[in-house]
Amino acid sequence: MKTAVVYHSQTGFTKRYARWIAEAAKADCFEVSEVRGKELSGYEAIVFGSWVCAGSVSKLSWFKGNMEKWKDKKLAIFCVGASPADNPEVPDFLKRNFGGPEFAGAGVFYCPGGFCYEKMGMKSKLMMKVFMKALQAKKEKTEAEEEMIRWISSSYDISDRKYIEPLLEYLKG
Repeated sequence: MKTAVVYHSQTGFTKRYARWIAEAAKADCFEVSEVRGKELSGYEAIVFGSWVCAGSVSKLSWFKGNMEKWKDKKLAIFCVGASPADNPEVPDFLKRNFGGPEFAGAGVFYCPGGFCYEKMGMKSKLMMKVFMKALQAKKEKTEAEEEMIRWISSSYDISDRKYIEPLLEYLKG
C-alpha cells in the first residue's frame, strides 16, 4: 500500500516516530510544510503525526481540513505527548480530540515522547515555566500533580519503537 507519513514536530520526538513509521511501512515521509498545496492523491494511506501541548494536537486543523478529500484513503493519526502511554488521562485526551464523527474512519494512536527543553521554542519554554510554577505553588497537590512536577522538571525521552506497532498493524489490516 503506497503510504505517506506527514508530521509536524517541535523538538524531534514526532519526527523520530514519523521516520520509524515510514521506514517500517516503506512509506514516503514529509514535514507538513513540505506538503501544503501538494496533492497526495497518489497515496492509498495517509498517516498524520504531531505533538500534543496543553491537551490539543498541533496542526490537527490541517489534517481535518483535508480529510474530506481523502475519504477514499486509509487514514491514521498519531499524537506524541510527554505523558507515559499508561497515563490514565491518555484515553480521555484521545476521546476529547478524536471522538467526533469526522474521525470515525481514522485510526488514532498515542506515542509517548518526552520533553526536550533544549529544543523548545521560547514561547513553549515560557509556558512550561509558568505551568510548573503554578503547580509548585499549589498548596495541596494530588499525587498526579506531584508526579507531573517530577516529569516536567527536566528533559527526558521515553520514546520507543514498540509504540508504533499498533499503527503498523492498523495499516496492514
